[in-house]
Amino acid sequence: MNIAIIGAGIIGITTAWELACDGHQVTVLERRGAAAEETSFANAGVVAPGYVTPWASPGMPKKVLSHLFRAHSPVRIGWPLSAADLRWAWAWFRACTPDAYQLNRARLQQLAFYSRERLRNLTSNLQLEYDRSEGYMVLLRSEQDRALVEPGLEVLRQADVAFKELDAAQARAVEPALNPELDFCGAIHLPDDEVANCRQFALLLKSEAQSAGVRFEFNTPVRHLNRQRPASLLVDGEASERSYDAVVLCAGTASAQLLDAVGMRLALAPVYGYSLTAALREPLAAPRSALMDERYKVAISRLGNRIRVAGGAELGGTLQSQRASSIATLYKVLQDWFPSAAQLANPQMRVQVWKGARPMLPDGPPIIGGSGLPGLWLNLGHGSSGWALSCGSARLLADLMRGAEPALDAEGFRVDRLAA
Repeated sequence: MNIAIIGAGIIGITTAWELACDGHQVTVLERRGAAAEETSFANAGVVAPGYVTPWASPGMPKKVLSHLFRAHSPVRIGWPLSAADLRWAWAWFRACTPDAYQLNRARLQQLAFYSRERLRNLTSNLQLEYDRSEGYMVLLRSEQDRALVEPGLEVLRQADVAFKELDAAQARAVEPALNPELDFCGAIHLPDDEVANCRQFALLLKSEAQSAGVRFEFNTPVRHLNRQRPASLLVDGEASERSYDAVVLCAGTASAQLLDAVGMRLALAPVYGYSLTAALREPLAAPRSALMDERYKVAISRLGNRIRVAGGAELGGTLQSQRASSIATLYKVLQDWFPSAAQLANPQMRVQVWKGARPMLPDGPPIIGGSGLPGLWLNLGHGSSGWALSCGSARLLADLMRGAEPALDAEGFRVDRLAA
């Protein structure tokens, strides 16, 4: 088939690769000037399948409300808050039931483990070299934090995920650079998880896809899809539509507007996150791999000769407006745990501050499969787990498009699950 993919983030690039491997003629259309320039650009890089769970969970609405007015809250409301944001929040609230959570958690974790396997196979088979390291640690500041993670540990046990509960001394043995002056309760260590540079991987796989015949067109925004012929699209600045055998929508938060044009209203909201990336000042004072501060929901990742701190969940507002308090939380967490790790004060070593829009669906799992319209396929809504889910999502979609039996059950990722 002659297939167009809209979006050259990590989801679009992995999808392009898998479809090219199946023998399709693939063109990727991207509004930016390069690949992986938006949500895939500067995320935390953590690949931890056992921690990929829905944000819609029992007790989460109360927890979110309790966080809103704290100085270093992991969750914030931005302004303006649109009608679409409010509709999304209501749908999310309705999805916070025990039954929905159990079902969606199982779906997400099945996809996450499959995706990690696909990621490792691609890395090995293609001999891709990018910044990555093994191990992931969840840091617990207090006994209260330890009590709060216990339900999550039960989830890990049920999924047969390898982990160890550590006291502070044992945690320091795994990560010797942890601030010796900071008292903390302990940690959860997941030795089989990892941190890896999403954007580096995306650019490497893009080159492999080009070698396999995939065509990338940058600075090419798609204006709209054709409601009568959904496999046709109009590129901004062109007078006539382009027609394909199939179109795959992987455009992140921009997907909602394109779907509106063909009569599909999808509760897909941007939930913004922040990161800062800095050069290492002293490698021995930096983490070996990736850690998560459980209280503030902030990840600290070692990516080669750089350190990245990422976190926050902000509903509403705009991509252009950066909240100073959210950025301050990232600095605080880095200073607490690794005060000598990064070049923060040197004016010649600029700290990169980034804000990205995570495309989130209210119940958690992404949509992977047919849209219900002829020729239009969807691979979108991965939220904050796009990197962890990308390789598995791409293979799942490719199998569905060629009519093959996929490696895992695709029922929970169908678009019609959101019809109710």
